[in-house]
Amino acid sequence: MSKLVFAKSNKKESKKEQEPQKKQKWKVIISDDEEQIHEITKLALRHFSFADKGLEFISAYTGLDTIQMIAENPDVAILLQDVVMETDNAGLEVVRHVRNTLKNKFVRIILRTGQPGQAPEQKVIVDYDINDYKEKTELTSQKLFTLMYSSLRSYRDIQALERSKVGLYKIIDSTADIFSRQSIDKFFSATLEQLTSLLYRDEDAFMCDVSKMIIKKEQAEMSIISAIGDYSNLIGKDASKVLDGPTVDLLQKSLDNKKTLYQPGCCIAYFATQNGDERLLCFKGSFELSKMDRGLIDLYIKQVSISFDNLTLYQKVETGQQEIVNLLGTSIETRSKETGNHIKRVAEFSALLAKFYGLSEDQIELLRLASPLHDIGKIAIPDAVLNKPAKLDAVEWLTMQSHAKIGYDMLKQSENEVLQAGAIISHEHHEKWDGSGYPNNKKGNEIHIFGRITAIADVFDALACKRCYKEAWDMKDIVALFKEQRGRHFEAQLVDLLLDNLDDYIAILERYQD
Repeated sequence: MSKLVFAKSNKKESKKEQEPQKKQKWKVIISDDEEQIHEITKLALRHFSFADKGLEFISAYTGLDTIQMIAENPDVAILLQDVVMETDNAGLEVVRHVRNTLKNKFVRIILRTGQPGQAPEQKVIVDYDINDYKEKTELTSQKLFTLMYSSLRSYRDIQALERSKVGLYKIIDSTADIFSRQSIDKFFSATLEQLTSLLYRDEDAFMCDVSKMIIKKEQAEMSIISAIGDYSNLIGKDASKVLDGPTVDLLQKSLDNKKTLYQPGCCIAYFATQNGDERLLCFKGSFELSKMDRGLIDLYIKQVSISFDNLTLYQKVETGQQEIVNLLGTSIETRSKETGNHIKRVAEFSALLAKFYGLSEDQIELLRLASPLHDIGKIAIPDAVLNKPAKLDAVEWLTMQSHAKIGYDMLKQSENEVLQAGAIISHEHHEKWDGSGYPNNKKGNEIHIFGRITAIADVFDALACKRCYKEAWDMKDIVALFKEQRGRHFEAQLVDLLLDNLDDYIAILERYQD
């Protein structure tokens, strides 16, 4: 095999080449069966740097070793691949495996051969997905430098496009339910990724919330609410306590001056919402931002501010809706001489049981909001029946039972999601698993899961707390009843979840004591 010998280059190494390598490095696999090739390649590129990152070399001496190295390091940027190794076409088989089996379309593959006749350039370029073809004898140190630089630029741009595509997908996905529970965090993380990709930055950025500012020694407490890259493990922490002094000083300066700061290697973007909340967005690294880059950041800040304002407005509407639901539920409990804590306990019992049952976060929250409406129909029940301390007679019992249908009729016409759920719960929380309940003798899975869960929550609270017609039961008697009614009144799985986590329910009882 021909040896790789670099001809003398008339061009001196640039100053940038002589700069020390940074901590983060581009991974390069040298795949060749000659040790000298590895040594001379590393020697020629020892001072190489691109985008302020040096090179990390990984050596492989056979095609099989190369395939394993690529599989273990999917973030390899460049593969310098010899054609003839343990077999005449080992290098070509590596290329085929990387592209077709490992599905790695990002690594830049450069074939280097000392025997061009063994793998003709035109045929190889047509038949294999490679990015360059070089004869070992034609490479000077300067030509290798140029080759590495152009290949890494291509790899960086492809990666940026991929990150941008992923970020855009996340934005579209999160925008669909941006106002749903926790989706705002997903939205901001996705937009951070999108922006860093557009700016060709590594994904290292974070956003601070200083809306609840606490002054300590003239310094604001800045909670990190969204972060990516190296900062991703700092979410929820105070930036002033976990970041270095110079960065904290820049954050404070941006906050004090209420404007975006552009410093060498650091950008602190400031923005405020209409309700007075303030946010700081930080990018760090070795980079220079162009006028277009700054325009992208300004546009991002404008759009994120609008998102925050819309979210705040939505949350106010949602809070108002929840307060109205609770007031309705409380008014019914007051008529029946029970406390408003009953509906709070039922809401918490229901949400906890729904969580153990495996419902989604959105369904859990919907059940928490709607379950206080379970007895809304009692508004139409006469006081003489509703508050009778003695056992109801047959006619009175029929009157009391009618509250399930009355509540359903009151709520069913609404297009509001919470009220629709409340209609279902009101109608079905007195149905029984064995079909002996009311008003429609539904059984088993015919009963909506919201009704089945609220039934357990309501009965558990009714037994555990004092009512006008009874004293509170001992917990051992409550447990005995639920065991007896397992698979009869209540779904067996739900009873098991209640009893297996009884301490959690007792804690709720204690938290919302009458």
